[in-house]
Amino acid sequence: MSELRTDRLVLRGWRASDLDPWAAMNADPVVREYFPEVLTRAQSEASVARFQADLDRRGWGWWAVEIAATGEFIGFAGLDPVEDGMPFTGVEAGWRLARPAWGNGFATEAARAAVTHAFEELGLPEVLAVTAAGNRRSRAVMDRLGMTYDPADDFDDPEIPEGPLRRSVVYRLRSRDHRPGAL
Repeated sequence: MSELRTDRLVLRGWRASDLDPWAAMNADPVVREYFPEVLTRAQSEASVARFQADLDRRGWGWWAVEIAATGEFIGFAGLDPVEDGMPFTGVEAGWRLARPAWGNGFATEAARAAVTHAFEELGLPEVLAVTAAGNRRSRAVMDRLGMTYDPADDFDDPEIPEGPLRRSVVYRLRSRDHRPGAL
């Protein structure tokens, strides 16, 4: 399994010590504002097991993210194939951080490492990012990554119940447009 490093972060496999802060993040309604619900501890445990199984099998996926200087777990970031049933295919980049880590550029830094890995190590031609239409924070990260948005790609996420979170947007970045060091 690969581990990714940036100046300030380590994207790595999951540890037992990550479970408590991960479950706390997923129980935080502010962190989960653009998801239909918060997660139970059992749901968080199950997600970690899936994430680690994917990392073990493929060598890439949803990595745990820690601050390199302190070892503090702050969330996750990485890559995953788009779920079946979506109106598009490909590999999606994603991220989610605990609230104390917000506002430090960590999401962009972690996402940039994952996207760079997708292009330089996996040889992918394109990476997508998907979020609820109203999620301005994630959309700002997508903009900082140099991703492009086309309103024609907007869709109603079939996995989200009817309501304000269902309308989703897709951002795209092609390998030829990727600038690894740009912030």
